[in-house]
Amino acid sequence: MRYDALILLLGLFFAPTPAAAQVSIGIGLPSVSIGINLPSFPELVVVPDYPVYYAPRVDVNLFFYDGMYWAYERDNWYASSWYNGPWGLVGPEVVPVFVLRIPVRYYRHPPVAWAGWRSDGPPRWGERWGHDWEQRRSGWDRWDRRARHAPAPLPVYQRQYSGDRYPRVEQQQVLQREKYRYEPKEPVVREHVQQQRAQSQPAERRQQDKDSQRSSAPPPPQPSPPAVLRSPPPQGKGNAAAPPQQVAPAVQDQKQQPQPAPGRNEQEAPKSHDKQDRPQAKGQGKAEKQEPPQQPEQGQERERGQERGQGRSK
Repeated sequence: MRYDALILLLGLFFAPTPAAAQVSIGIGLPSVSIGINLPSFPELVVVPDYPVYYAPRVDVNLFFYDGMYWAYERDNWYASSWYNGPWGLVGPEVVPVFVLRIPVRYYRHPPVAWAGWRSDGPPRWGERWGHDWEQRRSGWDRWDRRARHAPAPLPVYQRQYSGDRYPRVEQQQVLQREKYRYEPKEPVVREHVQQQRAQSQPAERRQQDKDSQRSSAPPPPQPSPPAVLRSPPPQGKGNAAAPPQQVAPAVQDQKQQPQPAPGRNEQEAPKSHDKQDRPQAKGQGKAEKQEPPQQPEQGQERERGQERGQGRSK
């Protein structure tokens, strides 16, 4: 009896109270991974007559409402500003009513316990969270269906961030504030966004300080190009050495237009004189050769004349 009484007292002492069983009241910090790892920005479609989007092509219970993503996994609600998290746990006391009102048919991966529930009606949250919750959130499933509630714009800028480009938590908050100007309407969402902004400011200041230090730091010295050593061209007596830039064109000019070697004109001049003198020598030679035949003829005529004179004298 005494042993049984001790066990009963310990059970009553360590029994989880409603406050202890409730993990968080509000949206927890984005630090939880719930297994959602989408390869890219998901396709989101508006639920008819609801200001809520759902993801028809993924196998997770993923929704978008009031500027945030909402996921129902492991019988708990989670919220995030980015489609792949990280996620913050949302207490059942503050889940927006329009998220609770999403019909069962738009849950792509509903729990097994929901089998047999009406597909066009919301889940039976009173059975999940108990009578106390149902009393505190009474009227969550009743509203004027004729009223139109416009859905929040989608953060389409997140399409360019996928895979390795998916940003870290600090970068997510900066991009969200710069590229998504929507202001949430739900009090719990506004409070969560303000809390994220307050936490991101010290990290942003540190990043700005690092950037300013990098920009103010002098640039590292650039290595000078290695010097090219060239052998100087041979120098003659009395000739100045020409720079390498001027030597190359001079060599090319010499190759293209060859100049006569020194002393060549002195050797050719005598040859030209010989050529000019030779015709004269040949002409003179002919004249000399023609003159001897004329002398015998004149001599013979003279002799014949003398003979004729002698004959007449006789």
